Formats: sequence, structure tokens, C-alpha cells
Amino acid sequence: MPIKTPKELFVMLLTDVRQGAEKAEKIYEEIGELVQDPQIKEALQARAFVSGKVAATLDECFRLLGEQPAKLTGRLQEMLLEDFRRELAEIQGPVARRIFALVKLNHLAQFRVSEYRALIAAAEAVGHHGVSLLLETCLADRLTFVERTQRFLRELVEARIAERAAAASA
Repeated sequence: MPIKTPKELFVMLLTDVRQGAEKAEKIYEEIGELVQDPQIKEALQARAFVSGKVAATLDECFRLLGEQPAKLTGRLQEMLLEDFRRELAEIQGPVARRIFALVKLNHLAQFRVSEYRALIAAAEAVGHHGVSLLLETCLADRLTFVERTQRFLRELVEARIAERAAAASA
């Protein structure tokens, strides 16, 4: 689909973010069904819930704009997910797998944060302040994911360091 106007570009970018939120919800649900650890399962269920809320908020953005999501392939997200699964399958150690997964989640989250910031700026520039406000709430949810993922990673590394220190002193 050729893009001719800034609004068409905005709708395309908003559609991409919307598709990402929808896929994230499904991925969190899928992974949550496979996980045995109750804490991780609960965290994934919460992330799926928030991703669903974000998707609904993005739907409201489209309503305020009087637009419908564009037709996109979503191929970039599929490629990232395929690469993630392939690379994760090559990692044997459980701690290394956790660290890898958290790092990749953080990379994706930072990418999404940048998209939300660009969309907020674009919405403000064209005078869609309601859309901008809704996007800021989505950004806040995404930033919470980033902070939580970084905290999980930090706690995991600190636990490994403590284990090594305890083993060295024994």
C-alpha cells in the first residue's frame, strides 16, 4: 500500500504497534502455559492482561482518528520471533536461557518504547491530543515492562553471583 500523506504513515505505524500488542498478548499466554514456575507464570499472565489492555487502548486511538488499522504483513515481528526461538534452542543451560530471554525481551521492549515516543510526538504535531494521551498510557505500560524485565535480569545475575561466592567460601 503506497503511503502518500503523514496521516497514512501515522496510521501505518499505529497499526504496527497495535499488531505488536496483540501478538505480545498471545505470546505471553502461550509461554505462560509452558512455564512451570508459579511466579513466572503469574508475571506472564499479568503481561498478557496488560498487553490486551494496550491493544484496546490502541483501538480507541483508531476510533478517535476515525480510521481503521491498515493491512500489514507483520513479517518483521515473525522474523524476530523465529530468530528468538532458533537462538534460544541453541542455548542449553537454564540460567543462560533465562538471561538470553530477558535480554531479548528488553531489546524488543526498548524498540517499542521508541515507537511509542515517535507516535506521541507525531500525534501532538498534528493536534490529536487525545490520541497522544492514550499513547502515553501505553508508553507507561511499556516502560513498566522494561523496568520489570531489567529487575528480573538484575536479580538473576545477583543470585548467580551469590551462589558463586557461597561456593567459593565453602
